[in-house]
Amino acid sequence: MAKLKNIVKQLSEKDFKAIHDSLIESNAEKSAYLLKALRDRQLSDSKIMVELEVNANAYYTLRSRLNQKIEEHLLEQMESPRTDILRKVANLNEVLFTKKRTISIATLKKLEKELIDYDLANELTVVYKSLKKIHINTPDHFTYSQLYNRHVAYMLAVDKAEDLLAEYFKKYGSYLLSADENEKMGLVLLMKEMQNVAHLYESHRLYVYQSCMLIHHRLFVEPDDTMEGESIEDIFDHVQKIFDNYNLDPLYFHLNLVFEFLKLEYYNHYKVYRQAEKYFEEVNDAIANLLVNYPHYTFSAQVLISKMERSLRLGIEKELYEENESLFIDLEPDPLDVPRHTVYVMYRALSSYYVGKYDEAAKIINGLLNEVSLKKYPFAQMEVKTILALQYCMLNDFELFNQLANSIQRQIRLFGKHSCENILLFIKILKIAVSESKKDKQKKIASLIPKLQTTKVPYYAPTMMIRMDEKFIENLVSL
Repeated sequence: MAKLKNIVKQLSEKDFKAIHDSLIESNAEKSAYLLKALRDRQLSDSKIMVELEVNANAYYTLRSRLNQKIEEHLLEQMESPRTDILRKVANLNEVLFTKKRTISIATLKKLEKELIDYDLANELTVVYKSLKKIHINTPDHFTYSQLYNRHVAYMLAVDKAEDLLAEYFKKYGSYLLSADENEKMGLVLLMKEMQNVAHLYESHRLYVYQSCMLIHHRLFVEPDDTMEGESIEDIFDHVQKIFDNYNLDPLYFHLNLVFEFLKLEYYNHYKVYRQAEKYFEEVNDAIANLLVNYPHYTFSAQVLISKMERSLRLGIEKELYEENESLFIDLEPDPLDVPRHTVYVMYRALSSYYVGKYDEAAKIINGLLNEVSLKKYPFAQMEVKTILALQYCMLNDFELFNQLANSIQRQIRLFGKHSCENILLFIKILKIAVSESKKDKQKKIASLIPKLQTTKVPYYAPTMMIRMDEKFIENLVSL
């Protein structure tokens, strides 16, 4: 919430009035009241909720929508001068065919400077193409021909970098669910190719694209200390300077969220949780947007894994279920993106599990298994089925549990117990829980839990997101 308060307080009077008037006109009185309260009054969140007569869930939705409204307004202000430049480029032929040569050249040179400031390579090729034609009988023809060729090549390099980013994060999803070494090698090669492309030009845009990939790679694929170059914190500083220098660039306006997310993951990775909390709230407010609109720039589903781990660390996992209603209200699931969809669905299932809605959790997981094929990711499939088996245990549906447990154990034998030891131990715990013998149940389960918790799992493992405390053991023993 602190981030939103700071944004509201830093709005110019003109922007504040425009946003406030827009909210009033659209009958969003509560959002208008919240905007004014954040700017003019020193009220706590709880007092604002009382005055607005809303609960915590509705208040969360209200501030999230206000944040979105402010972003939309600021983005519109950013796009105005940029749109004007693009319009001028689109109307260049009108200048070239109706104005004197000197005026045409002056117009093109002015556009060149503005387009360089905005780093609009595509439009620069149009300007250089025109300058090249105008100077066909002068020595400058060669200069503009070279500039044209260079910017065509640069434009292709930027397109290549964007394609590499999208391909990298698609492949990372497969790696997350499989921990396959071939997938990892593919990620390493894509990282090297991105670095090669970025080194072709002194380009801040290529640097930002490379940074999206490089930071993620150092955190989740190859350890930070195995790679040379700038430290991650130096990269963050460098990228922030670029964003500040090109503050009218709408792409950078949106990519700022990616780097807020990467900062959150960076501090989570090194367990500097106090610093991580500085970025959690803003990223959490934008989770649906991050999941839907950013898969080509980062592996956004990672935020759900981190959010679940955070809730377990803070002991607030029971709060997730209610929050999900507003958090994912605008989210459209995409089953075609199997890794991202799997992480999302399992997050929802675990949220249901932690509030005792075992039937709902089982229904969610069965929906996933029916909707997507996880045969390509056998370890992820076993993980998902193991969480489903837990729900059947809690529902006392021992027939379905035994069928599923036997299926999982056959897969474990196929791949070897060392490759999925955590699943083997989890199934053993559940088997003890449902066994007819009541002797030493609690002691046997308690002896297996430390072994499970210390198991290193290289792939996505929702089984490691189950809180195995005394309450967990009591629930199993009482089956």
